Amino acid sequence: MNSFAIIILVICGIYMLLNFRHDIHMLQQNSYRIDRYWKWLNRSGDISSASRMVNVGVLFLLFSTLLTPAINAIIVACTCCVQSVLMLRKKFKKPLVFTPRVKRIYSVCVIISIAVSLSVILTVGRGGSDAFLYYTGGQLSLGIILFLCIFSWAIAILAVWILKPVESSINARYRNEAVSILENMPDLKIVGITGSYGKTSTKHYLQRILSERYDVLMTPGSYNTPMGVIRTVREMMKPYNEVFICEMGAKQVGDIKEICDMVHPQIGIVTAVGPMHLESFKSMENVQKTKFELIDALPYDGIGVINNDFEWCANRSVDNVKVIRYGVSSSSGCDYRAEDIIYTPEGTDFTVVGDDGTSIALHTRLIGECNISNLVSAVIVALQLGLSHDEIRRGVASIEQVEHRLSVKRTPGGVTIIDDAFNSNPAGSRMAVDVLSQFKEGKRIIVTPGMIELGSEQENLNRELGKQIGNKLDVAIIVGAYNRNALVDGILSTGFDEKNLHIVDSFADSQLLLSKILSSGDTILYENDLPDSFK
Repeated sequence: MNSFAIIILVICGIYMLLNFRHDIHMLQQNSYRIDRYWKWLNRSGDISSASRMVNVGVLFLLFSTLLTPAINAIIVACTCCVQSVLMLRKKFKKPLVFTPRVKRIYSVCVIISIAVSLSVILTVGRGGSDAFLYYTGGQLSLGIILFLCIFSWAIAILAVWILKPVESSINARYRNEAVSILENMPDLKIVGITGSYGKTSTKHYLQRILSERYDVLMTPGSYNTPMGVIRTVREMMKPYNEVFICEMGAKQVGDIKEICDMVHPQIGIVTAVGPMHLESFKSMENVQKTKFELIDALPYDGIGVINNDFEWCANRSVDNVKVIRYGVSSSSGCDYRAEDIIYTPEGTDFTVVGDDGTSIALHTRLIGECNISNLVSAVIVALQLGLSHDEIRRGVASIEQVEHRLSVKRTPGGVTIIDDAFNSNPAGSRMAVDVLSQFKEGKRIIVTPGMIELGSEQENLNRELGKQIGNKLDVAIIVGAYNRNALVDGILSTGFDEKNLHIVDSFADSQLLLSKILSSGDTILYENDLPDSFK
């Protein structure tokens, strides 16, 4: 094989590996669950994406007689090179994490590819088909690579399926180790936090407040799955830790129970029950059932802390443990409330008031009703764990804004940025729009692709978000096509001035537009960036 052929094959081989990387990345985003990944493939159109269709076209060209084999090979290599650059330049909100599991899946994908290649080459080498006699070995090799790129998603799925027994065995061993660690720390106080939204912020707030007295470990980042919790316990738990705050995420019934059966929390916080992940949950009843798996798992002397601002929290009775209910928007049935809320350029002043006579005046650098709600739940747990009012005040006052969760920044040019890009849900987006509407200087601008994973309610809820935007803000920039129609319909139904409504294809396009329309004193709200990067 000459150097020309080797270079061509190396370029195309690298492109094939990048395709596997993309597919494994999306599998990781879907928790390596084949059913969820398959739904994502169909919903996103990835199976018939532009790059895969280009590969199909180039594959036909490769075996055509329109050009010489050498020219065909050069075209294939150039196409693979360009697509490789595009794939490497693409940015994702959650980059691929090269865990041992990812490396195992990657290795199996490569092994499958080698097996497919060898089987074809050996078959051809033995004269198994007259049709192959018209093509060179180089053409066949490139054709195999292109074929594997077109169906790389199927190879990734096959690799996950092949590795199922291996992963089950590894996970069981890791789980047993984590359980053993926790069993050997009988004095450890364990607080579980779940909810359709607000759980990550609440986790951070509670960790900072409790750190005024205790040595606290919390699940980092988005380690809210069973394996994420197991990794936290195995890799980060120390004998001197006194409190473990465990965030618990869920996409289907039973997910929270699985984590609770492992960590056995004594205190549980349910921050919200709302229409998130309805595509997998199917109904609000299932969402409620799953979130309350945390409360149901508490011991008889445990404490449940529940946000009564949400209907599906307030209407769920609990009789197995002591329950403390709290609220901001609604005081009905609440044991603790946030009162006297005052937003200032420096943050928020408010008072936590309890039916037991508790009254704690607090100041935080955070803004937004959702953040105040999350703080109230953290204050309740701090009180239950014996912290003094002064310790709670110091903790609340020192809480830093959580990046991408309604955090506020001021640019040197006098523009205020409200970053709520990490996620978006009906309650959170409504609160974010309300916060932006309170800024009176300059234009109030929102940049959003809308909300996702809301099942059959997605269109209606995004239309409602559009109405809120139209009624309260000055400029709207809608990113991408994912929820475009619903958002635009909602905005225009309010009589919003069309010249202040902008539709762009990508986040980069929105930044280019902002550079032309921004003035000192303006405020920008970035509300959810997931579809722009994930799709």
